[in-house]
Amino acid sequence: MKTKRIPLWQGEVCLLAIFFSSLVWANSASAQEPVVKNIVIVHGALADGSGWQGVFKILNAKGYNVTVVQNPCTSLEEDVQSTNFAIDKQDGPVILVGHSWGGTVITQAGVNSKVVGLVYVNAFQPEVGETTAKLAGSLPPKPENGLLPPDAKGNVYYDKAKFHAGFCGDVSKELADFMFASQGFIPGAAFATPVTEAAWKTKPTYGISASGDKSINPDITMNMYKRSKSVITRIPGSHVVFITHPLEVANVIITAASKKL
Repeated sequence: MKTKRIPLWQGEVCLLAIFFSSLVWANSASAQEPVVKNIVIVHGALADGSGWQGVFKILNAKGYNVTVVQNPCTSLEEDVQSTNFAIDKQDGPVILVGHSWGGTVITQAGVNSKVVGLVYVNAFQPEVGETTAKLAGSLPPKPENGLLPPDAKGNVYYDKAKFHAGFCGDVSKELADFMFASQGFIPGAAFATPVTEAAWKTKPTYGISASGDKSINPDITMNMYKRSKSVITRIPGSHVVFITHPLEVANVIITAASKKL
């Protein structure tokens, strides 16, 4: 019985076929690895969740399950409860996003076991025992800042004369007028409440700082982000950079969601 010899070049082709087949299998297996699909967004004070519509549309089109929390902005405790309610409804791991005062909220709520990453957008990022007020006053405010002292009932509002330039300088006057008309309020006592947990200490953290933010001095957010060793993105926008630069903000969230668990 004669043994059929395979020409050398055919053997090399077979080896290459096996090699490339293994690559295809490996890439396919990698593509099937679970990724974070649940995004929970916490708005800041003096606003609501509707400003996140642009970011929502981008993330939703890419298959993410996005929940925008309508936190009541009544106290740190109640805002954290509202955020945890939204987190607990999710069917898997969560990327938690917070804007401005919402950063304080996600710092506390982010210890929830479902949260696997944090994104701060022009947001406060307190240490355990720190208050939002302490951080806000750590450097001089911008001249355009229009946050008023608490009124007779202890509530904080934004000055109408400074709202457009100080809160949302890169949106149209028409939109700024509506945003002012629909602004909420927040008790000043909420800003004086210290956090008892700091989720950024144990979870991957990303920070967006807009160079044109007049409501929170950008140097303050940068100082906090550097302290926490956050992955920092600078964007040339206002305090509401998520409205005017939704794609850039969405891309940071997508980056956070793409991190392997």
